[in-house]
Amino acid sequence: MTTYHPYQYVALRCVPRVEREEFVNVGVVVYCPGADFLGVRSAVDGDRIRALHADVDLRAVEAALAAVEKVCSGEAHRGFGIGERATAYGSRAQKDDASTRFGFLKAPKSTVLQPGPVHGGVTADPARTLEHLLEALVL
Repeated sequence: MTTYHPYQYVALRCVPRVEREEFVNVGVVVYCPGADFLGVRSAVDGDRIRALHADVDLRAVEAALAAVEKVCSGEAHRGFGIGERATAYGSRAQKDDASTRFGFLKAPKSTVLQPGPVHGGVTADPARTLEHLLEALVL
């Protein structure tokens, strides 16, 4: 019997000129807590991005996508410790788990690499779903 798990995903958008709000999808992040899965896949089409802005720094876009990969794998902060975070009600210890990392990645940003809206579904194979979403939304 196949087990299905709910998942959420965001498309990652390259927005070369933030003030114009034009974008090209360059990646997808999938979070499936029931399968303990947080993954990202990306592909940069330089010609499509340069059609929006000829002077875009593609190396910076690729570096930002590499940083997303490090966040997904839990390597982005290695060596810095977790620490505490101030809240409206005092302070609390920060967590480092897939849910927290996905929350960070899906948060709105005004940068060249931005997450789109959160969408969801159900899947029996989150890795295959990630590949399918990359093909459907990016490639």
